[in-house]
Amino acid sequence: MSNSPEKPVYGNGPAEIPQPAKVTVPRFRSAKGKRTLLCLTAYDSPTARLVDEAGFDLILVGDSMANVVLGHASTLKLSLDQIISATRAVKRAADRPLIVADMPFGTYHISIEDTLTNALRLIREGGAQAVKLEGGRNRAHLIRALVEADIPVMGHVGLLPQSINTEGGYRVQGKRVESARQVLADALAVEAAGAFAVVLEGIPAEVAQVVTEHLSIPTIGIGAGNGTDGQILVFHDVVGLSMGPAPKFVRRYANLANVIRNALGDLRADMLDKSFPSQNESYPLAEALPEGWDLDVETGLRREPEA
Repeated sequence: MSNSPEKPVYGNGPAEIPQPAKVTVPRFRSAKGKRTLLCLTAYDSPTARLVDEAGFDLILVGDSMANVVLGHASTLKLSLDQIISATRAVKRAADRPLIVADMPFGTYHISIEDTLTNALRLIREGGAQAVKLEGGRNRAHLIRALVEADIPVMGHVGLLPQSINTEGGYRVQGKRVESARQVLADALAVEAAGAFAVVLEGIPAEVAQVVTEHLSIPTIGIGAGNGTDGQILVFHDVVGLSMGPAPKFVRRYANLANVIRNALGDLRADMLDKSFPSQNESYPLAEALPEGWDLDVETGLRREPEA
């Protein structure tokens, strides 16, 4: 993420956050219209624990890991094995939030059978409680097959990061009337196929609000204004660990990159001037040794110094 001054840092939330009950797919879905649904990404156990403690309802083990953790330029490089491993790590640390795993590019693009096989691996091996895949009407048959196989599905319409090659980049969707109608049609198809919720990414706030009003399932916005049923962001963007410019919709609540830079600079200086480690940070001997003591290489016993 960029450290530019036009991206202010927010923070100082409540010290103690009441923890809601364990979130299940039915409980998440039934929250529509009652309260804001809180969602965030995580890719490892320490992050997942922090997100859980903060009281979020849903953790998405997102394919954004390819960008913010693995350093790829797009999400297309992430493998199924990588996201299974990350999902396992998240699940070990957080059991209360609903854990949803992204289906990586190529894991649901060939056939229904491949889609089911790969989704089952995310559930059985990764420990995910649901999967997310991108696309609307063109993916409805896959969503329906997954739901019929007892695999809960979160949909994703609007801007689709996995379609970067088709779209020629990350382009906001629904900016014109016909495009907005297509977004609504995609969201309705996802709902009709049995998805329990749908992510609305990169669409105008007015369009997202209308889509939200037309659906009976929760809408989770990212770059879609505040008229959705909930919000999701990438953890690294929120805390200032992402490299490069941030999307317009990102609000940074900390600048951990600078905190870490300063910490590493201090550590480097302490190592160079030998102030680290101190005597208190070193392990003591169990017995007193005479001045000039040495070790015998062959026996491992202390050898008295020569007179």
